[in-house]
Amino acid sequence: MFENPEIALDELPAADDVAWQPLAANYIRRLQVQSLITTIIASLGVLVLQVAPLPIGQRWLFGLAWLLIVVGGVSGLWWPLVSVARKGYAIRDKDILYRSGVFWRTITAIPFNRVQHVETSSTPLDRHFKLATLQLFTAGGSAGDLKIHGMPADAAESLRLFILEKAGASIEHD
Repeated sequence: MFENPEIALDELPAADDVAWQPLAANYIRRLQVQSLITTIIASLGVLVLQVAPLPIGQRWLFGLAWLLIVVGGVSGLWWPLVSVARKGYAIRDKDILYRSGVFWRTITAIPFNRVQHVETSSTPLDRHFKLATLQLFTAGGSAGDLKIHGMPADAAESLRLFILEKAGASIEHD
């Protein structure tokens, strides 16, 4: 028979007591390299467009474009230093937690018994830095899915196998 007993609020585990695992240290460098590549491509685009004839009254647009490229490039180098340090994940007995957010903090919990599929993926830049993304697909649609970018590739694969094992065990024993 199905039972759903009440749990006292003071018996709930505190999220502060969780041993958070940080993302890979070289994930910051990977994001910075991606920002540099984007900045270089945008700069080349503006340089090519500067060859095009524009009326004298509209030349200020190039100054604005260069300003945006500089601001975007500098923030692309600085922001990963701030944001990556505030992300992390934790593996507990029955779920995985993921925290993120600089201004608005979010903690997401995915129970293993809701996981239907787990995969790792990596871009060429990720592979250069030996990183991977772990993605969990849950029952209940995309709102319950979780992506953890910036994990060491070997840790992401080990965690993928672990979660699949836990998810399979919970399905067999439910």
